[in-house]
Amino acid sequence: MDKDARIALFQQWFSDNIPHSKALGLKVIGASRGFASMQLEWREELVGNPETGVLAGGPLTAMLDGCCGMSVATMLKAPEPFATLDLRIDYVRPAEPGKPVIAEAECYRITRSVAFTRAFAHHGDAKDPIAAAAGTFMLGTKGKPTRPPLGDKS
Repeated sequence: MDKDARIALFQQWFSDNIPHSKALGLKVIGASRGFASMQLEWREELVGNPETGVLAGGPLTAMLDGCCGMSVATMLKAPEPFATLDLRIDYVRPAEPGKPVIAEAECYRITRSVAFTRAFAHHGDAKDPIAAAAGTFMLGTKGKPTRPPLGDKS
């Protein structure tokens, strides 16, 4: 599967089919084994403080959670349901008004029952983060699988 097809597949499964992600307009911009990235465009209805134009924390949290989950999905050998077990986010600085925010997540360890992730949200430079996240995901939960088989391991 080529890069564009893989991105389209993950866009369908991690944004278009999840009503909250779709409402936020999350756009998948990268997906490969153990890695995922998404983008959230700045929109007035996502602002937490109208006086400053800074994005609310909720949309950023949802993007980081979804991006971490997507990085887990890229590591699975076969589709299986999973759920966020724990998500810690450290907000380092406010997102700049009018600028899109990018999230990049890595699934750095996966066991039989738990996957471990880390992520950063930024405006284009991961070394200057808006937020840093660490998440754990419980594998094999009840429900339907979160994605079709990835096929291509790249």
